[in-house]
Order: sequence, then C-alpha cells, then structure tokens
Amino acid sequence: MSNGDIFVGEIIGTAILILFGAGVCAAVTLRHSKARASGWVVIAFGWGFGVLAGAYTAAPLSGGHLNPAVTLGIAVDTGEWGKVWVYLLGQFAGAMLGAVLCYLTYFAQFQANVRRTGTTDGTEGTDATDDGPVPTLGVFSTIPEIRNPVANLVTEIIATVGLVLPVLAFGLTEGLGESGTLVLIVSLLVVGIGLSLGGPTGYAINPARDLGPRIVHTFLPIPNKGTSDWGYAWIPVAGPLIGGALAGLVYNLAF
Repeated sequence: MSNGDIFVGEIIGTAILILFGAGVCAAVTLRHSKARASGWVVIAFGWGFGVLAGAYTAAPLSGGHLNPAVTLGIAVDTGEWGKVWVYLLGQFAGAMLGAVLCYLTYFAQFQANVRRTGTTDGTEGTDATDDGPVPTLGVFSTIPEIRNPVANLVTEIIATVGLVLPVLAFGLTEGLGESGTLVLIVSLLVVGIGLSLGGPTGYAINPARDLGPRIVHTFLPIPNKGTSDWGYAWIPVAGPLIGGALAGLVYNLAF
C-alpha cells in the first residue's frame, strides 16, 4: 500500500467511525433528538457500527486501522515502523473531519442548546430536566464518571489491551480475513468493550477518536457548549497508546 492510499483510506475510514460514534452520542444526548435518552446500549452499538462501516470502507486502501493504538500494536509486534506516521496523520485528520460532519448533521440541535424559558407557543415548559443547556463535550470526547487520573489511566490501558490483543490474535484465525468477516468480529468486540468496560471512562481506546474531536469541540461555535476539559485530555491519549504497545508486546512474546 502506498503512503497516499494509506493516508486517504485512514482519513475516510476514521471520519466515518467518528461520524457514527459521535453521531450516536449526539442522538442520545442532545435535546430535540428523536433518540434522546435511549441509553448506553444504543451508544455501544452505534460505535460498533461506526467501526464496521469505517473499517470496511478503508480496508482496501489502508487495511482499516482507524486507531493509533492498533497501528502501534502492529508496529511493536512486527517491527515495521516506516508507515506509522502516515497512519497516525490520516487517523487524526479523519477524526477531526468526522467530528465536523457530526456537528453539521446535528447543527439545529446544537444551536438549540440554550436555556429554555417556555415552549414555542409561549407556555412554560413542564419538564424540569429539560430547562438547562446540555454540556456537549460528551458528544465528541470521553469524560470519566469518577475523576481519578490513576484509575482512569489504568481503565483505558486495560480496555485497549482488550481491543488490540484480540485484533492481533484474530489474524491467526484461518479464514476470517478471506471470508470478509474479520471487520464484523472486530466491530462486535468494540460493542462488547463498550458494554463491559466503558462505564468508568467512556472507553476512548483510541487516541484519535478522543483528541481529534476534542480539538474540534474547542473551536466549534456551539452555544453553551461547556468546557473541552483539556486537563483530562492526556489520559485517553496516553492510556490507549500504552495499552496498544503492551498488547503488541504480549502478542509478540506469547504467539
């Protein structure tokens, strides 16, 4: 694969991943969304379908890594580092593009993120939980449920090992790649990680998935958008990178 193919493939695939993933978070979170408050299971499957669509689309061009932790794990295992920078550039650019596309898709809902004093006919709103603006960072990036840097970092490391090690091991399963079902299995793995390990931190497990949209959130003109929480931003970058490297090392030593 040429550098150009890798770069374009990772941009497109990661943009699709973030469009679906941030999109489902917007659907569940934002007021005036028909899917509002539909819950964590919907979010987990939305991200899984994002992996499915993005990776299948990017696979012919780049192999569909879509995640610096996956790229790093493969490089640690194989010792091939020459194209890592191309993958990472494409992934971060694609993540930012996907975040912008999500914003455009839910533009009206983001613009309606204001304190409501009454309904359109002049009567007072009756739902007290709907009165205030909705913080929007959770649409784009992860936020820990309990802010404990050590615990949050450990969670991200473990969850990322739980992603990258199976992804590497799936390559040993004869027929998965040839049958075209490898991406489907990885997508279901991501759903499982979300359901089982996503509770503490929101399961970034992907530095590009968190950092790229967080940068975009910083600059988007969203009313009452709240903080971009840069004090936490290093954890969903460092944790997945450490986890990806550990997974590659374990795979190299054990298999």
